[in-house]
Amino acid sequence: MAKEMIALILAGGEGSRLGVLTSLIAKPAVLYGGKYRIIDFSLSNCINSGIDTVGVLTQYRPLQLNHHIGIGKPWDMDRMNGGVTILSPFTKQQKGEWYSGTADAVYQNIHYVDELNPNYVIILSGDHVYKMDYAQMLNFHKRNNADATISVIHVPLEEASRYGIMSATDDGRIFEFEEKPAQAKSNLASMGVYIFKWNVLKEFLIYDHQNEQSDHDFGKNVIPKLLADKRSIWAYPFTGYWRDVGTIQAYWESNMDLITRIPQFNLFDPDWKIYTPNPVKPAHYIGDTGHVTRSIIAEGCMIYGSIKNSVVFPGVTIEKDVVVEDSIIMSNSIIKAGSTLIRSIVGEKTAVGANVQSGFGEYAENTYNPKVYQSGITVIGSNSYVPDNARIGCNVVLDNYLMPEDFKGLDIPSGSAVIKGGEINE
Repeated sequence: MAKEMIALILAGGEGSRLGVLTSLIAKPAVLYGGKYRIIDFSLSNCINSGIDTVGVLTQYRPLQLNHHIGIGKPWDMDRMNGGVTILSPFTKQQKGEWYSGTADAVYQNIHYVDELNPNYVIILSGDHVYKMDYAQMLNFHKRNNADATISVIHVPLEEASRYGIMSATDDGRIFEFEEKPAQAKSNLASMGVYIFKWNVLKEFLIYDHQNEQSDHDFGKNVIPKLLADKRSIWAYPFTGYWRDVGTIQAYWESNMDLITRIPQFNLFDPDWKIYTPNPVKPAHYIGDTGHVTRSIIAEGCMIYGSIKNSVVFPGVTIEKDVVVEDSIIMSNSIIKAGSTLIRSIVGEKTAVGANVQSGFGEYAENTYNPKVYQSGITVIGSNSYVPDNARIGCNVVLDNYLMPEDFKGLDIPSGSAVIKGGEINE
């Protein structure tokens, strides 16, 4: 049965600006909000919008992401006519090749779309956090008889150079598009959500593939080519919460947005649920010495210390006399007695030893990777063991899979790093 519209989720991104959080997994698989992974939002938006056929295009470290999605049961996509399909790069008769850009990723899966024969295709990013009814966007697209529709949001003009920026008429028709311009002409930014007529998109993907000068990217190449050919492209205005959580700062801030008194991003809306595989764990437990203030505490946690303004994922143990503030503690980690963590992110399956202090001291630029670790937030990787009595400064990064013997001392200055092998980079 032909589908009116199917979704393709671009989920192959490395997410290098998240540093150790994405050195083992793809960015869409990063944990978020106490029980979710980032891709849950795009998948949930699809099923809530009536889209039951989704292709997920993966590439970078896809194992955890593939395991999480499975056959799509949490999103009601374990079905014969439609459902969710993982689309990884594959070997062709002549050769195999990686996806070389967002447009190339879709081009390499033209056969998948053709078999489904939809009228429209919606292209989504698998690494954005938002709730959106794609059915309303499709109605807008059809009313304007558009070849392409781009969902847009107003951003501060000083941040516009981070986005694809467009200029549009008062009724929404786009007449100019620039990808990450140095001097933006407007603050109308692309959200990375596109609806295309499939026959039009297919034509332009084939053209783009044959252009050896192309970066094979929607923002840099395909959209500008559509405009140059005078195709009908429209801007669909979006006014809700949307966040690209592609940096440590943005990721931390977006999690903190969930725990304000009136959440900026409400995950408790019964009319627009965010679905995810649920861990089989008991309800969380707060002991006689435990104290929780304005925080998210997931299933299976045991709390004997104090937690404030924090997000705690399933299976975490917070021992007695621990203080956790303004922090994110990921699944199945343990914070041992007497430790204090401020503005810290702790990865999955990590043990923070007794009497550890994390996130203290004056800000110092991280010399290990200043382009990534400059948020002032201390990041402790997954599957690690931080030794007892360690004092970790602010804006520090600790690698994944660290053991106590990897630390060349217990004082980790602000702005430094401990990487596997035990070197401290100051």
